[in-house]
Amino acid sequence: MAAPLKTLRSTGERHSSRCFTTTCGAQAGIEWTTENGLARSGTEYGPLTDIPDWFFADGRSAPPLKGQLRRKQERETLARHVVNLSPEVDKGMEVWREKREEAKRIEERNKSILLKPKGNLLLKKNK
Repeated sequence: MAAPLKTLRSTGERHSSRCFTTTCGAQAGIEWTTENGLARSGTEYGPLTDIPDWFFADGRSAPPLKGQLRRKQERETLARHVVNLSPEVDKGMEVWREKREEAKRIEERNKSILLKPKGNLLLKKNK
């Protein structure tokens, strides 16, 4: 009787370890949406998430929801962070340009130091 229980348990484990996923179907359009400048999903940004769902009868907009306020705050903090890092990026680009120019100068100097052709080789090169 112990053998059949073991067999049942092993078949149960075998079936429970199967991998079943639906992400391939869900991610089918992500490449197209990101290539066209759209959000990965409908809840990230855009008119469906940024504009209120309803308006008052006299035309006033509805009070913002918690999610809208949170997304607005996140965008503001990200914008502040970008503005704060912008001078640092500019300085880094300037240092990179200077290093590149210095490497070019060193390369030119090394080329000028190399031995020059003499005699017949010099005459052949000039012609």
